[in-house]
Amino acid sequence: MTHVEDELNSQPECWARVAAGATEHAGVLPTPGERVALVGCGTSYFMAQAAAGLRERAGQGETDAFAASEFPHGRAYDRVVALTRSGTTTEVLDLLGALRGRTRTTAITADPDTPVMTTADDLVVLDFADEKSVVQTRFATTALTLLRAHLGLHTEAVVTDARAALEAPLPEGLVESAQFTFLGRGWTVGLAQEAALKMREAALAWSEAYPAMEYRHGPISVTTRSTATWMLGEAPEGLAEQVRETGATWVSGALDPLAELVRAQRLAVAVAAARGLDPDRPRHLTRSVILDADAR
Repeated sequence: MTHVEDELNSQPECWARVAAGATEHAGVLPTPGERVALVGCGTSYFMAQAAAGLRERAGQGETDAFAASEFPHGRAYDRVVALTRSGTTTEVLDLLGALRGRTRTTAITADPDTPVMTTADDLVVLDFADEKSVVQTRFATTALTLLRAHLGLHTEAVVTDARAALEAPLPEGLVESAQFTFLGRGWTVGLAQEAALKMREAALAWSEAYPAMEYRHGPISVTTRSTATWMLGEAPEGLAEQVRETGATWVSGALDPLAELVRAQRLAVAVAAARGLDPDRPRHLTRSVILDADAR
């Protein structure tokens, strides 16, 4: 079993653990009414998008999400929350350093022995969800589960669905698809982006992601019989039928959207295996992006 498989299989336990202890971190996480920005890079950015959507929908306050390198320094926020598994990502550390003394910051990380520990004002360390793999799975979803539980939006049903996502077989023929498109609505747009990223990282697959209602506005034009279109969450009226008319495979998200992401992670590993690839050794990638001064 690869590191990626081992780590993605442990997600139900990680989610249950972080949800049970969520109140311990309440003092360093956003409070109702605060204007908040969530930031990250790669997978962490997509989790930030999902968390921002959840917080806005819950009526907790204005919440934005940015790639750390694209943070708008001209805007005022009450708190900035950074997601960083490694605690060493250059763009995140640079941003936290720039915000020191003028905006309260919280870092959610997996490693307690990294520079982020002294760069952020407040910290949440999820060391039990740390990973050996380059390709992120459990840390990202555990961090999102923490934020979801903090909002009062996590239930035991989510963990149950995650276990179901690990046990049920993938749809027949899905691994042989040549193109993979993931769709979301609201907070699940970030999950769709992350599902597509997993396919690219682990399996070098042609994968895309869009807000579901935007799919009709151009992207559906490249959909063919070799396309798998996967909806994370409730689909817009009529979209499934329209996709099926192209000859593509439509995959509906019957489970909680975060559990559907687990299914997509499994698909990425399965496609990698079918193509003779090792998901523990993704091409051109490292566990953390650390840039020298000339590359910033």
